[in-house]
Amino acid sequence: MRVSAKADYAVRAMVELAGSAEEAPMKGELVASSQGIPVRFLENILAELRHAGLVHSRRGADGGYWLARPADEIALADIIRAVDGPLATVRGEPADELEYADGLAALQQVWIALRANIREILEAVTLADVAGGELPERILGIASQPGVWQTR
Repeated sequence: MRVSAKADYAVRAMVELAGSAEEAPMKGELVASSQGIPVRFLENILAELRHAGLVHSRRGADGGYWLARPADEIALADIIRAVDGPLATVRGEPADELEYADGLAALQQVWIALRANIREILEAVTLADVAGGELPERILGIASQPGVWQTR
């Protein structure tokens, strides 16, 4: 799985907004500068997140962006789906809709299992987890397994 720059920026922006949830709305420029995200790119991302119902916005001097729901109710999967679509596809198609010739049914099952595992991780981690620096034990267990930090 590849995480796009757009998805990474979207998650980082949402974590930034989660950190200011109790304060006034945050200006897009402030989010962009604090996270090192190009402002125009971030504005487009925030529009998609607003369209998906994950953030609210208000124009004007007192305007900005804020989370539409509490951070503990927004999974990373929600954010990624909002900006990139389904979490795992094969050639842009859902794995359950693929048609393979005889003898390749096992490959489709691999793609389904991969999608399930991606969902399992990204739906288990919320903005509150990341913003608070406290990931679920299951995620920490996976991340601490030998060899997982090595690029292959």
